[in-house]
Amino acid sequence: MSDRTIRGKTAVAGVGETTYYKHGQSPDSEFVLVLKAILAACEDAGIAAEEIDGFASYSNDRNEPTRLAAALGTKELRYSNMNWGGGGGGVAAAIGNAAAAVACGYADCVVAFRGLAQGQFRRFGQSAPDPRVSGDAAYMSPYGVMSPLQKYAMRAMRFMHENNVDHSVLRSISMASYHHAQNNPRAVMYNRPLSAEKYDDSRWIAEPCRLFDCCQENDGAAACIIVSAEKAKDLKQKPAYILGAVQGSDHRCGAPVMNASNFPSSSFASLAPRLYEMAQVTPGDVDVVQSYENFTIGVMMAVVEHGFCAPDECNEFFQLENLTAPGGKMPLNTSGGNLAECYMHGLGLQIEAVRQIRGESVNQVPDADVAINIAGPMVHHVSSVIMGSEATL
Repeated sequence: MSDRTIRGKTAVAGVGETTYYKHGQSPDSEFVLVLKAILAACEDAGIAAEEIDGFASYSNDRNEPTRLAAALGTKELRYSNMNWGGGGGGVAAAIGNAAAAVACGYADCVVAFRGLAQGQFRRFGQSAPDPRVSGDAAYMSPYGVMSPLQKYAMRAMRFMHENNVDHSVLRSISMASYHHAQNNPRAVMYNRPLSAEKYDDSRWIAEPCRLFDCCQENDGAAACIIVSAEKAKDLKQKPAYILGAVQGSDHRCGAPVMNASNFPSSSFASLAPRLYEMAQVTPGDVDVVQSYENFTIGVMMAVVEHGFCAPDECNEFFQLENLTAPGGKMPLNTSGGNLAECYMHGLGLQIEAVRQIRGESVNQVPDADVAINIAGPMVHHVSSVIMGSEATL
């Protein structure tokens, strides 16, 4: 098994973002947004854009690598990859796929990216105006179950009921993100704090989730450049080494009409052990957690399935003081995350992990050597990645 790992062979050498806009309000096209993010990542890494020879994305991103390569002046396109699925479960997988391509010699400099411009296209996640429904929707739509949250809420309610989880757990997760965003000028919710009273007074969306349990909708783009560990040492920034990456799903996770074997799950039950085995760390070694928040319920269940606490320990573990930097036991989503920084389909959380490893976060965790990224809890195909400093190699 030791010769079939990407551990320590590659690193994130550059990160880049555009301005983040409210959905539908970007002045730039999606393609231009992606190019701006990639160019920013190149500048951050200290490399020329034409050195990029590979592209990796997820969630059916529309920006084709051949067109990006032409616009960037790529000398030779050697690798392109798309992680299937429409949700955010592929964001860590895109990082992992880029790392695997570099580690195996398919390419030397791969950029993982994501772009959204919903004014140019239909609102992300909006159903097509079809005159009839089929498949899962034919079974659930007649009963009003049509949105992702309505589906996930049932799984979370089962989890919370079986483990006597209090609603205050979700409030703490939401408030931690908003707390961190107040120190982050890039965050859309900067200078817009969230109090416990404001959270409790917000409207229900689908129980157990209120308004502030749900992610934002934003336009923009983000990018991470992955190179070999050897090359990263010679570049501009402190490398964030890829220690482990996994993707996939639990047994029968995608079975029709929500017939998964492990119903009250965030889909990581079988992935997390493989992740820690590859990374050669334990949950106790992790200094900071960046977990994709489509909804706070997914964060709660994913943190449990990654071994940070037992299901029946949620009420004690998910206290606000435990989730905030710099002194919390498990600092969570230290940029503000999808709830309060921006919803760039989770790639912003990957960038925040890199900043933590570099020591550059606006909510810096002291001596952060190990950061975990959890992507897209509760979708059918999920992924996770662990990054580390040179001290972890």
